[in-house]
Amino acid sequence: MTDSSIKDLYLYDELTASIKLIKLGFGEFQNLDSINDFYHLPFQLLSSGLERLMKCFICLGYYEIHNEYPDSKYLKKCGGRNGHDLNELKNNILYNYFKNREITALKIDEKFLKEDSDLKELIYLLSEFGKYARYHNLDIITSASKPSIDVKRLWEKYETDILLADPSLLEKLSDFEYQKEVHSYVTQFIISKLEKFVRGISRQFTIGQLGEKAQQFSSVYYDFILLKDEKIGTTDYRKHTTRFKQKEKNAYKRTTIDNINRKINPDIKFKKILKDDFVGDWPFYAEEVIIECRQKYWCTIEIDGIDYALNGSASDRYKLDSVIDAGMSIRGKSISPFINMALELNEK
Repeated sequence: MTDSSIKDLYLYDELTASIKLIKLGFGEFQNLDSINDFYHLPFQLLSSGLERLMKCFICLGYYEIHNEYPDSKYLKKCGGRNGHDLNELKNNILYNYFKNREITALKIDEKFLKEDSDLKELIYLLSEFGKYARYHNLDIITSASKPSIDVKRLWEKYETDILLADPSLLEKLSDFEYQKEVHSYVTQFIISKLEKFVRGISRQFTIGQLGEKAQQFSSVYYDFILLKDEKIGTTDYRKHTTRFKQKEKNAYKRTTIDNINRKINPDIKFKKILKDDFVGDWPFYAEEVIIECRQKYWCTIEIDGIDYALNGSASDRYKLDSVIDAGMSIRGKSISPFINMALELNEK
């Protein structure tokens, strides 16, 4: 086996590692909630995965021009002073290797990668964490002369700014029943930006004609290369995480007695809703659902014979998985109309 072939194998392994880290990072980010706020794990996974992807990209772009891979000094230089600056890597790609080929989709990618302010802030925060900020606590403990930035605090500020930009989200945040939905929206907003970033980079492997080798390795990133605009932000990446796989599932399979009780119990109001009849953005994978309001407060939803909690009160009372946590709703799409409809059943 030639030296070039060996390098090809290692590059393929590095690309494969990068997409696994990115998907796992997205999944761990989706796992964050009011109880699990361990930001360090998704930060570490995403900063490492994105750095590996961009360095592989540069290696492939360099190879197409010089018919050989770059040396370590060149690759480190592409990442700025310490070799790990994600914004420096992104800029290196944009100005040395990125081609829009006068193709509309690639022009949109290029504009997004260069100009989107939210993306710039996200890449900056992930980059700073990967370079220095993962040791911020130790910097404070040891009275470091130049302590790193507190990425967790800045990230929380970034999330707060997303909420402040939408008054309706702020209103929902103060209501316990809608807090999961608000958190899901913020998560979806951030992951959407990063998905578009990864898609913009990886589409160069194919449509952008980065090179023959890039084309050969492109299958690793097909999930992102083929990602359509309408699917941005809707993927549930939690299935890649150990926490989600090991989490106890609290879905309840309905019985015949439950269905009879629903019809005769005056404290239970219910309604079947079909996707075809719903006016608005349908938020569930299933084509039909049955919403319930029990004793005026506790809202549940039946999907394919399984009960899930619609609002936080029902989740606590019946120990049910929320329809969001169970992955039965499409991420980023609001379920609040269904909570409202369930509560309104009491008025009829």
